[in-house]
Amino acid sequence: MDLFITIFAAVFSVLNPLGAIPVFVGLTQEDSLAERSRISIWVAINVFLILMISFFIGEYLLKFFGISMDALRIAGGLIIVNSGYSLLSGNFPKRRGVNKKVADDAQNRNDIALTPIAMPLLAGPGSMSLLIAFYQDYPLYTDKIIIGAAVMAVCMLIFLILRSSHYLSKILGASGIVSISRIMGFIVIALGIQYISTGIINILNKVL
Repeated sequence: MDLFITIFAAVFSVLNPLGAIPVFVGLTQEDSLAERSRISIWVAINVFLILMISFFIGEYLLKFFGISMDALRIAGGLIIVNSGYSLLSGNFPKRRGVNKKVADDAQNRNDIALTPIAMPLLAGPGSMSLLIAFYQDYPLYTDKIIIGAAVMAVCMLIFLILRSSHYLSKILGASGIVSISRIMGFIVIALGIQYISTGIINILNKVL
């Protein structure tokens, strides 16, 4: 249960589905309730597939390109810290890959469940590198099952949040969403620094 809670909190903080509410509301404002529900569930499915593919295949891709796990921790930690700073400063919609051009293009397409909502708004490089690191940090099969269950729980929560995004945006308001995202931003920064320090310490131990 401790592992489940740890993974759930880490993945949820990095994905920050609350920060995706303003973008989702803007892109689905003319859609029906049934269409919003359909998009929400496909966003959750796409995020789950992206993270699970990263979790199980990411390590082999690193070996193919000759990238060490510690280098990934440092690079991923930097991305996570940058994402956390964006959340903390309140610039998360712009800094997470959804600019005006992308938003306008999404408005003209029939389905936004994969891009830009699932990727890169939710499942970006930071969350992918986090899942790759988890695969290395938790080698037991039982741990991997728990991690998969935690990611699935996060994706289910993503569906519920996006499904209720128009309602939540009215209840919380822009200031409420930004406030929650800034709190998460602090946690995300701490998580990124932890991964950077772990990678640096491991490299120094190998050198010394």
